[in-house]
Amino acid sequence: MNKKALWKLIAILAIPCIIGVIPAPAGLSQLAWVLFGIYLAAIVGLVIKPFPEPVVLLVAVAASMVVVGNLSDGAFKTTSVLSGYASGTTWLVFSAFTLSAAFVTTGLGKRIAYILIGKIGSTTLGLGYVTAFLDLILAPATPSNTARAGGIVLPIINSVAVALGSEPEKSPRRVGRYLMITVYMVTKTTSYMFFTAMAGNILALKMINDICHLQLSWGGWALAASAPGLIMLLLVPLTIYIMYPPEIKKVDNKIIAKAGLEDLGPMKGREKMLLGIFVLALLGWIFSSSLGINESTVAIVVMGAMLLLGVVTWDDVVKNKGGWNTLIWYGGIIGLSSLLSKVEFFDWLAQLFRNNISFGNHSNVAFFVILFLSIIIRYFFASGSAYIVAMMPVFAMLANVSGAPLMLTALALLFSNSYGGMVTHYGGAAGPVIFGVGYNDIKSWWTVGAVLTLVTFLIHITVGVWWWKMLINWNLL
Repeated sequence: MNKKALWKLIAILAIPCIIGVIPAPAGLSQLAWVLFGIYLAAIVGLVIKPFPEPVVLLVAVAASMVVVGNLSDGAFKTTSVLSGYASGTTWLVFSAFTLSAAFVTTGLGKRIAYILIGKIGSTTLGLGYVTAFLDLILAPATPSNTARAGGIVLPIINSVAVALGSEPEKSPRRVGRYLMITVYMVTKTTSYMFFTAMAGNILALKMINDICHLQLSWGGWALAASAPGLIMLLLVPLTIYIMYPPEIKKVDNKIIAKAGLEDLGPMKGREKMLLGIFVLALLGWIFSSSLGINESTVAIVVMGAMLLLGVVTWDDVVKNKGGWNTLIWYGGIIGLSSLLSKVEFFDWLAQLFRNNISFGNHSNVAFFVILFLSIIIRYFFASGSAYIVAMMPVFAMLANVSGAPLMLTALALLFSNSYGGMVTHYGGAAGPVIFGVGYNDIKSWWTVGAVLTLVTFLIHITVGVWWWKMLINWNLL
């Protein structure tokens, strides 16, 4: 362990130790207070990362089990800390990761991309919309936007940029700079359009449910995000095109598409089966309530079907590092969060906020302030998941006690988790991957990100709020 990692570890370990020796505040048990210290240490660990996320959470889970065993007086079992691993939320994420990996291993993702390039990629602006529509198609089945944007969309679009004579060092303005930044800004938009488009969405909704007691189905989420999301998908490529126009305007897309499809060959049986399973998964998620099943059941059935039909093999599942990492650390953080709820920590925090924060009868002001703060604070986080773990309970609690319209605020917060990461090139894990290709400079990236974040914010508090109120009145949420 190098010195930098050692100091990070010492800082993390100091947090629960210091909190543990401080008497618990009035109205809060010592068990809840110490568990909060461990949870806070886990959050800091996710932000500064002395170790990978799964390691941080496994240590936090182990520490929590020891604390529960010694301080709960039998009120809670030590295994209650492991409840997150039995959560359908955790397995929904893991199963969706397997579905997303299938788009890469079968080549179906590439095939869809080249078909779109052949249809609408005759101009550079058209190529920008290719990235938007490709990401939109893949988003419902790809909970890792890093895998989606960095693993599927980026390699294809980068090869197109190179084919058009645009290289990072010699000719980035030719077309590469425009296309690369569009890939990232698009994925930060599609990531809030579906419940399963970003792993953090599932965690954020779980926290909203625990604190605000609001339910939102897969279909309800997609419906709520559809109006503001589709508007932004139309605006993102055009806005970037206007701000930083590429030197090339016309593209011989037919040759590029033909070469890509010829390289893939005829559509294989695995691709056809994956396409059918993908459609059935979408239908299952959309109509889960009518079918009397939940989204997690659909995801696990889909995973089982892919294994039985040979669309993916168990070796593919084992090699899916992102899925296993997420399973371990999501299960851990959900377990810790659920335990804090059981020991009434969030009830105590809500009462604290209620006694010290008041917007009076100005519910709309409360809504605006909470949402604006969520976007500003998002700037300081390089990980969307770390931001959700650290800040979602706080903002959800504020919404719950401030008088803000609860469902409207919850939807706005759930969606801002993603688009708030537009501001910087480190606002999500996909950012460093795409920025690292070398076409973009920090100034242009941050300028575009700031403009698009502001535009998205304005769309959400105007069109979005209008649309959400309509859905609530129609009893569709």
